[in-house]
Amino acid sequence: MRGEEFDGTGLIYGLGHAVYTVSDPRAVIIKKYARGLAEAKGRERKLHLLENIEKLGPGVMRDVRGVKKPICANIDLYTGFIYSMLGIPQDMYTAIFAMARLAGWCAHRMEELYGSGRIIRPAYNSVMGDGNYVPMAQR
Repeated sequence: MRGEEFDGTGLIYGLGHAVYTVSDPRAVIIKKYARGLAEAKGRERKLHLLENIEKLGPGVMRDVRGVKKPICANIDLYTGFIYSMLGIPQDMYTAIFAMARLAGWCAHRMEELYGSGRIIRPAYNSVMGDGNYVPMAQR
């Protein structure tokens, strides 16, 4: 928390979100899948560790870092754990993270460029005209 370990940021990755402060609904859903996989693979101890981070982390962020806004677990607290249980190589985690968010990032950038100059959630106004679908075999 004081930036003395890992990457020096003092952050707890998997805690906090720009919009969700009380609960990230995605984290609630994926945690159920993590529990089922952990039980099937005998990884309950690691799940218990993540649950303790989820439970204790916000208080530590408040007490040590002086964070005042509410903090909850976000979806990424459990996704890396699930990837590991599925046998996905750790080198792929960042790529999977990015792929899952690419459409949203593009929509947000388009809103910035063609909208009011700020991200509006969850609205999206397409600025593209209608296009014709071209089958893969004809591309």
